[in-house]
Amino acid sequence: MSLRLLTSAAVLALTAGAASADYSLTILHTNDFHARFEPISKYDSGCSAEDNTAGECFGGSARLVTAIEAARAKSDNSILVDGGDQFQGTLFYTYYKGKLAAEMMNKVGYDAMTVGNHEFDDGPEVLRGFMDALDFPILMSNADVSGEPLLADVLMKSTVIEKAGEKIGLIGLTPQDTDELASPGPNITFSDPSAAVQGEVDKLTAEGVNKIIVLSHSGLKVDELVAANTTGVDVIVGGHDNSLLSNTIEGAKGPYPIMVGDTAIVQAYAYGKFLGELNVTFDDEGVIKEAVGEPVLLDGGVSEDQVTKDRITEAAAPLEEIRNKVVAEAAAPIVGDRDVCRTKECSMGNLVADAMLDRVADQGIQIALSNSGGLRASIDEGEVTMGEVLTVLPFQNTLSTFFVSGQSVLDALEHGASQLDESAGRFLQVAGMSYSVDAAAEVGSRISDVMVAGAPIDPAKDYGLVSNNYVRNGGDGFKMFLDAKNAYDFGPDLADVTAEYLAANAPYAPYTDGRITIK
Repeated sequence: MSLRLLTSAAVLALTAGAASADYSLTILHTNDFHARFEPISKYDSGCSAEDNTAGECFGGSARLVTAIEAARAKSDNSILVDGGDQFQGTLFYTYYKGKLAAEMMNKVGYDAMTVGNHEFDDGPEVLRGFMDALDFPILMSNADVSGEPLLADVLMKSTVIEKAGEKIGLIGLTPQDTDELASPGPNITFSDPSAAVQGEVDKLTAEGVNKIIVLSHSGLKVDELVAANTTGVDVIVGGHDNSLLSNTIEGAKGPYPIMVGDTAIVQAYAYGKFLGELNVTFDDEGVIKEAVGEPVLLDGGVSEDQVTKDRITEAAAPLEEIRNKVVAEAAAPIVGDRDVCRTKECSMGNLVADAMLDRVADQGIQIALSNSGGLRASIDEGEVTMGEVLTVLPFQNTLSTFFVSGQSVLDALEHGASQLDESAGRFLQVAGMSYSVDAAAEVGSRISDVMVAGAPIDPAKDYGLVSNNYVRNGGDGFKMFLDAKNAYDFGPDLADVTAEYLAANAPYAPYTDGRITIK
C-alpha cells in the first residue's frame, strides 16, 4: 500500500473514532437570586452574623463563589448559566439596581442568562444598563423588542458558545405575561414560548448546532409544555416558580432532572440557596445519552470566599442604618412562604392586608387586597428589623385607594384564583372580607361565600378598596381596576405602613382566622 493510501486510511480511522465520541458537559445553574448577596435564614430572609457563624445560614455570594469553583474543579468541561430574576428582593437592589448583580455575575464568569420578569421592574432603561455592564449575553426569544430603542438590536433571542471544541446553542425565555408582571413598557410584545423556542432551535440547527439549552424563566409547567411541544431542545434550565427539583430532598417538586422525551428539565429553587449541577453526556448527533445530577445545598458546610465576603460587606455599608433599625417584635414566625401564601390564607398576607386597611379605614375603605406575589419572605420570631420588612415587601409599592362595584371585587377574586394550581402570585390575601375558593369548579364560579363586614357582597354596590399601586394599575392581570373611581395611587410606601402597624401592635402575634376557605 502506498504512503498516500496509508495516510488516507489513518485519517478515515481518526474521523471514524471522532464520529463515535461522546461529549460530556456539566451545566451549573442558578435562578431567582433576587439580590440575596448576603446569607439567608431558613425563612429566605436575612440571617444575622451570629447565626451565620453558627452555621445556620444558607447561600450568599461568598458561598456561591466557593461552590462554583469546587464544581468547576470536578469537571473537565462546564458552563454556568442563570434562569433569570437577579433583580429585586433586598435593599441591595433598591440601592444599586443591577450594578452589584452584574459585578458578582461577571466575577464568577457566567456564560449566559435569560431575562426574568423582574429584570423589567424598573423598565427597559435599567435592564439596558445591566446588559451593558455584563461580560456575557442575556437572552429572550419570545418577545419583539424591535420597537424599543433601548433593547432593539441589543437583546438577542439566542446565542452560540463554544466549549471543548463543540458549539452549544443557548435560547432565552421569559414569562408570556411579563407585561402584567412587571414594567416592560408599551414597546415590547411577548409571545408563545413554544413557537419562539422552536424558531430559534430551527435557526441554530440550520447553523449546525446540535446541542441546545433553553434558559427559561417561565415556571416548571411551561417548561414541561415547551419540552413536549418542541423538537431539538436538549436541556431546559428553569426559573420563575422557585421549583426545587431533587432526587434526595423531601418535598421536592420532582426528580432532578425531569425528563420529557429526550429533554432534561432542571431548576434549583431560589435565592442562591442551591447551585444546580447537571452532568450531561451527548452522543455525536447531540442526543442526550445520560443526564444526572443534584442541586448542591449551600449551607454552613460551604465556606465563604473571603474576598467576596469583604466586597459584599463593603457594598452593604450604605444600607446598614436603614436595615438594622428594629421596628417591632414578632411573638412567633410570620409565614410568608410562597408555597403557603399563593395557595391559601397565610399569616403574612393577613398582616399586610390588615396593615393596609388599618391605615385607610377612616377614608371609607372597607376591603384590602394584597397579591401574594408581592410577599417575598417570612419573618422569624423576635426582633423585627426594617431590613426584614423590606425583604418581605421590596417593590417600593405605594398604597392605592379606589372604589369599584361588588361585581368587580368578585371578578378580581375569580382572577386571583385562576392559577391556584400553579401557585401564581395573583392569588389574593384579604382583610375586611372573607371568601371561599373551589379551584376545581368551572371558570367564573370558583368563588363563593363572599362576605364584607359580615354581610354578603352586593354586586351592584360600590365598595372602597385599598391595595398596592401595582395591582390597582393592572399588575398581575387585575385589569378590572384600571377604570376604578376616585383612584389615588400615591399613598405611603407599603413597607413603611407594615412596619408601623407591626410597631403599633408589638409584640405582634401572627394569625390566620379563616377569612379564606379552600374547598
